[in-house]
Amino acid sequence: MTSLTAIVIFVVSMLLSAFFSGSETGLYRIPRLRLVIDSLSGKTWSRVLLWLTNNPSFFVATTLVGNNVANYLTGLSIVLLAQFWFGEIAIVELVSPILLSPLVFVYGELLPKNLFLQAPYRLMAKLAPIFMVFTVLLLPMALILWGLGRIVELIVGTSPTKAQLSLARRELQQVLKESEEVGLLRPAQQSLAQNLFTVASRTAGEFGIPFQRLPAVRQNCQVSEALRIARRNRLTALPVLAEKGREIIGYVRAIDLNLQTSPVVDEIRPLAEFHNQQSHSAVLIQMQSDKETLAKLVDDRGSLTGFITVNNLVEPLLSGNLAALKR
Repeated sequence: MTSLTAIVIFVVSMLLSAFFSGSETGLYRIPRLRLVIDSLSGKTWSRVLLWLTNNPSFFVATTLVGNNVANYLTGLSIVLLAQFWFGEIAIVELVSPILLSPLVFVYGELLPKNLFLQAPYRLMAKLAPIFMVFTVLLLPMALILWGLGRIVELIVGTSPTKAQLSLARRELQQVLKESEEVGLLRPAQQSLAQNLFTVASRTAGEFGIPFQRLPAVRQNCQVSEALRIARRNRLTALPVLAEKGREIIGYVRAIDLNLQTSPVVDEIRPLAEFHNQQSHSAVLIQMQSDKETLAKLVDDRGSLTGFITVNNLVEPLLSGNLAALKR
């Protein structure tokens, strides 16, 4: 091997180190919203970058392995050059990598990171195809690292699904923030989306009404009496009890009471049932899909714990004060 070959190895390894170091910073700095918009407009490189952000294990493995290979080649080339220029002197082989470390750090790490920090979108757009080539070449190593990561997660008891959901939530919150900043979302729309984040992971039981606190009417109750109870308590629906006992046989809507021609309550609707630990969003979607106004909440034994209305579920989404949700 000649000194020219060692110089070529040094230059190539420095370029690779700069490329992987800069790409690591650049991909984290690109606004995710912009990648989504460009992907929808048909830009192939945006789809590549979006795929990488959605599969961080492959991205991290590529930059990690690529940087380590580049750094190894840099050290090897420095030692080879020292041997060619100064002979095989142990102290020179030991000291030369240390003396050149500042050069490697500045041009292989610091400078490219600063460049990609200033213009991540433009640089990653040009280098995305190259990065994808390295991702494919280093795929076997990426799969090994992914497998090791899974083993570690199982050992320490961390749920990969929860970690991914947490990451996705933070990313989407960042997208919403960026959307408002660039004018794609109005403040009210951004507030609605943030409210959805706040309540989506909470249970329906947290927004329910204890069954003792919700007024009910008897089967064959007078319509006028039922309407009076609904107006006094500002309710859009009332549970209906059997003529005797405490059995709940359904519910009646205030709007149906106003349209009834019969003097007694007879437009009784079946009462949907949800577990009180079901998520807020799941219950809301189901109730809106079934066009239900009122539903009952039950525990693991099937015992009634309370009621839930669509209004109870929708109001937190429209509220500008989320402090009430932290009770």
